[in-house]
Amino acid sequence: MTLLPVEEAQARVLALGTPAASEEVAIHAALGRWAVQPIVAARTQPARDLSAMDGYAIRFADLPGPWRVVGESAAGNPFAGRVEAGEATRIFTGAAMPDGADTVLVQEEAERDGDRLILAGEGPPFLARNVRRRGLDFAHGDVLVDAGERLTPARLAVCATGGVGRIPVARTIRVAIAATGDELVEPGSDAGADALPESNRLLLRALLADLPVEFVDLGILPDRLDTLTVAFSQVEADVLVTTGGASVGDHDLVRPALDAAGFSLDFWRIALRPGKPMLAGRRGATAVVGLPGNPVSAFVTALLFVRPLVAHLSGALHPFPRPTSAILGEPLAANGARSDYLRAELRDGRAYASTIQDSSMLRTLARSTCLIVRPPHAAAANAGDSAEILMIG
Repeated sequence: MTLLPVEEAQARVLALGTPAASEEVAIHAALGRWAVQPIVAARTQPARDLSAMDGYAIRFADLPGPWRVVGESAAGNPFAGRVEAGEATRIFTGAAMPDGADTVLVQEEAERDGDRLILAGEGPPFLARNVRRRGLDFAHGDVLVDAGERLTPARLAVCATGGVGRIPVARTIRVAIAATGDELVEPGSDAGADALPESNRLLLRALLADLPVEFVDLGILPDRLDTLTVAFSQVEADVLVTTGGASVGDHDLVRPALDAAGFSLDFWRIALRPGKPMLAGRRGATAVVGLPGNPVSAFVTALLFVRPLVAHLSGALHPFPRPTSAILGEPLAANGARSDYLRAELRDGRAYASTIQDSSMLRTLARSTCLIVRPPHAAAANAGDSAEILMIG
């Protein structure tokens, strides 16, 4: 059976999901969501010419002075009159430029005696110095955030300044999570030698925690076809994520249970290390991603497939993790036919792959700060070579 390349599997997983309907939320509730349509400024910023410094608003034509100070302009309390020839107003940062004035003489460049103001300092200012022109940041009708961009703190701030109070986003994505395996027990339970504390549900929730999701915890399901089938049949969610039971052993029952529950399998097994036995499919509007039970494999496949799927359904234009590069601290052997994601640490600007890459070793993952990405059939690499990485911590 030919293994599906990672990039093709990623595209097919995204195609399985049904993009969520849109809704409007208050701007204070939009952090971390994605704009589903362009967000347009409802006002111009700044709405008037403003002073960028504390000083005096003058007419450039009146240089080199002197001037008579006729008033004051402060932020929110502009000078009500007009600056005529030979006149100036005291002005503060962020205050509106008075009518007639076109330049700000900073206070260090001026000497004032009562209402009389003269030029001081090394030289005269240039025209419009220290003035923030109307519309310098943006104008009414400008696009502040493009569709598909994530609403970061800075983007929310520019929307607020642009007079926007409600943001169009995709509704919250409902994600059902199930762990399978007779050996699994809840964390903190009395785990004997034949039991294993279950960590994948916690791992998945943490990995998706900053996304707009509502979790449905299906708990730990036993290796029984009837129980799995009933649980999967009752799922009402945008995405069903299972961990474990996706391989070929006698107790790997997730695939037949999904089939019995009405899901259609799109693919099973991908050219990925760790994570080869991953599967994906759908039933109606519900996409299913079956992850391996080994926690490192579950982490890598969730990072590459589940998180991008949820982001895609939420309106993200670029849902996949963005790679960067690092210099290798040690040589790497040539790679085989599968894409390999090596747990590694960044130390002094160099990436060092962990010595043991067994997919059951969570402690190694917990100490890693990045994954070194090795394409299929990559040649051996030397220390000092550049490598693609994904940051994970």
